[in-house]
Amino acid sequence: MHSTIQNLLDIETNIKTHLNKINIHKNPKIVAVSKTFKIDKILPLIEYGHIDYGENKVQEAAEKWKEIKKKNSKIKLHMIGKLQTNKVKFAVPLFDYIHSVDSEKLAKKIADEQNKINKKIKIFLQVNIGNENQKSGIGKDNLNQLISYCKGIGLDLVGLMCIPPANIDPESYFDEMQKINKSKGFSELSMGMSSDFLKAAEYSSTYIRIGSKIFGQRY
Repeated sequence: MHSTIQNLLDIETNIKTHLNKINIHKNPKIVAVSKTFKIDKILPLIEYGHIDYGENKVQEAAEKWKEIKKKNSKIKLHMIGKLQTNKVKFAVPLFDYIHSVDSEKLAKKIADEQNKINKKIKIFLQVNIGNENQKSGIGKDNLNQLISYCKGIGLDLVGLMCIPPANIDPESYFDEMQKINKSKGFSELSMGMSSDFLKAAEYSSTYIRIGSKIFGQRY
């Protein structure tokens, strides 16, 4: 068995075991973060049947995934990086999920582009849960306004996304995100990466973004 498949299976087993211990029986989906990895590194997972993949650069994603998605319609591509408005017209035909919407300007551009090609992308709003100046994301105080705006222009909002502050125990941030997500009536929640995915699963994350633990270290 290819190492990437074994790594994915190990992660899924770890999550299941961890959640069973605390009596949670709903397992999150794993978004295999394939950014920077060449397609030959990803093909074993595709052939195995894994369908969710994450990229953070539109051009790189287009070069890697355009042809593969034509052949394999089940694959779901997730935009997990910051999306510039001038790249939206290239992103919308390619991606199925965008996890990083954090402004009305970006939301409007996505709505305009998807209306042109009659496509509905599933949208997560990125919340700056740690109020970090250097990080993307909408502030908690402005979230209601952005939710209303996105719904008003017909975006398919499915949930919230966050990246907690680095080098701090993420538990309190995951707890807060779970509560905010629930209070807004969303069913999906995008949080957790290679370093903290078990904790994220504990707090109802439904999409966990894992790269290095599946594909190995980036160089």
